[in-house]
Amino acid sequence: MGGLKSPVYLVDGARTPFLKARGGPGPFSASDLATQAGRTLLLRQPFSPQDLDEVILGCAAPAPDEVNIGRVVALRMGCGHGVPGWTVMRNCASGLQAIDSALINIVSGRSDLVLAGGVDALSRTPLLYSDAMVRWFAEMATKKTATAKLQHFARLKPTELFRPVIALLRGLTDPVVGLSMGQTAENLAYRFGITRKDMDAFSVRSHQRATAARTTAAFDEIVPLVDAKGAIANHDDGVREDSSLENLAKLRPVFDKPYGNITAGNSSQVTDGAAWCLLASERAVQTHGLKPIARIVDLQWAGLDPAEMGLGPVHAALPILQRHGLGINDLDLWEINEAFAAQVIACNRAMQDADYCKTALSQINGGQTWGALDENRLNIHGGAIAIGHPVGASGARITLHLARALQLEGKRRGMAAICIGGGQGGAIFLEAA
Repeated sequence: MGGLKSPVYLVDGARTPFLKARGGPGPFSASDLATQAGRTLLLRQPFSPQDLDEVILGCAAPAPDEVNIGRVVALRMGCGHGVPGWTVMRNCASGLQAIDSALINIVSGRSDLVLAGGVDALSRTPLLYSDAMVRWFAEMATKKTATAKLQHFARLKPTELFRPVIALLRGLTDPVVGLSMGQTAENLAYRFGITRKDMDAFSVRSHQRATAARTTAAFDEIVPLVDAKGAIANHDDGVREDSSLENLAKLRPVFDKPYGNITAGNSSQVTDGAAWCLLASERAVQTHGLKPIARIVDLQWAGLDPAEMGLGPVHAALPILQRHGLGINDLDLWEINEAFAAQVIACNRAMQDADYCKTALSQINGGQTWGALDENRLNIHGGAIAIGHPVGASGARITLHLARALQLEGKRRGMAAICIGGGQGGAIFLEAA
């Protein structure tokens, strides 16, 4: 048996609505998102924000004026000068990394009460100048006379130099293997024989489950946002009630034109959002009279080929199951972040594939297959294809949602897992408190 050496509890959490990027900067900066959600969460606690030992925030794309966004948000939430705030980054799992960093400090005894989460405002990811344009500006700065400046300006080639570099696309391309995240999903579709219809059907189900969940308490974790004009956002605005195979079939491939199968409809949405988890030691639970919703049992990171990064959840979750002597369907619920429909389907097929288990997973379960994951246990309220994937926030969102889903469904154990650009995976194992 493995797991944490001392208990760590998830006692509460909150997230913003996830707001789909729609062609320009959204109404909220990343620190706005995290601050509004965090304030609401802290206001309902029986302790003061100053009683926190630290604030840890994952963020994959902080703005230049929010570089240590964890500290910025801690101060804006009213935690005071004495509560340290810091930022972590592990691409898509930045929010889960914040939770892991909090776990380490709580288990070591350095902290008892930590606010950990993640955020990104991907709609505000900047457009950049090319290196050639930057060199042109730098050379212009060396010109001392008006004549020299005019001569330098005359050498400007607008069509060549003014073409912007889209930072979001650059960030979603692996610099080692030279593939975009969507192209890595195409690799998995080819390897495991996943068809366009398979992907689109999975996507429709994600929207259908998220739509149905709105009629229940499943998304009560969401706290409203209010923008500068007083407008209120109170729900994930990318969920489509009219999603259908017919509509999705009309979309063209995005990443591997013209023959690929990954489209905007069977991929996660570019989104703005924040999510928080309040973590506490047993001592903090007793001191403040807290009522945990889940206990964190175990957490695991794994590495794999960046060209197949979408299989990261398999590599991270299965060692946890092995440590605890469990099979995949011994857990009541699973949350696997839906970066791409093909990627989640591939995770399920990889666990059933004798060749993959024997080669890539040879050190887990003796290379034996794990069988098929019961899809009625997986992402029961939909996932990132419908809800959205603000990169830094998603690890915290799936952790919080798993804890609340276990509570709402009266279930006992669950796993949340996420793939990570660069060829990594992360997974966290929870038990209902």
